[in-house]
Amino acid sequence: MKEEKFLRQMNFLIEADKMKSIYRQTYLANGERQETDAEHSWHFALMAMVLYEYADQDKVDLDRVIKMALVHDLVEIYAGDTYAYDEKENVKKEEREKLAADKLFVLLPEEQGNAYRKLWEEFDAAETPDAVFASAVDRLQPFINGYLTKGRMWQKHGVKSEQIKARIKTIEKGMPDIYPYAVKMLEDAVKKGYLKE
Repeated sequence: MKEEKFLRQMNFLIEADKMKSIYRQTYLANGERQETDAEHSWHFALMAMVLYEYADQDKVDLDRVIKMALVHDLVEIYAGDTYAYDEKENVKKEEREKLAADKLFVLLPEEQGNAYRKLWEEFDAAETPDAVFASAVDRLQPFINGYLTKGRMWQKHGVKSEQIKARIKTIEKGMPDIYPYAVKMLEDAVKKGYLKE
């Protein structure tokens, strides 16, 4: 074992522990508190495993999707969480996250750091079949929690149904069989007053 390599890996893993302290603008399904980035990433990975049958399995590599789930929000250790519906903050999000990626992935040994950064970039671009499925799951997870908490965070931020509809459209591309279910949930959320039109 090369000690220098191991020490760099440990340093990265210690830094990654900070994800447990980054709170997102999504409540846990039970509404008890906001979820952390680490909890979201774990739930995203688990959902990808469970819902893989709804992906285009001829094109989607589940192992890569799970890796994307685990690295997709690591940059928020430095960049912070940006609420999906905060138009002002989303303008600067790409730049903040790129700078964070520059700082974060170099903590790892070069080959490993480059591989993880490429996975993060692939997820962010959402163009490959793996990234499209991953993005669909990533959009579904907070949407379900939003619905289960009766739109608590949506109401706090004045989110409208059209904004949610635009965001969950990704589900249609990555999991077309699931998309009608998401649309019905959205319609029900409006009907129940969780969201304004």
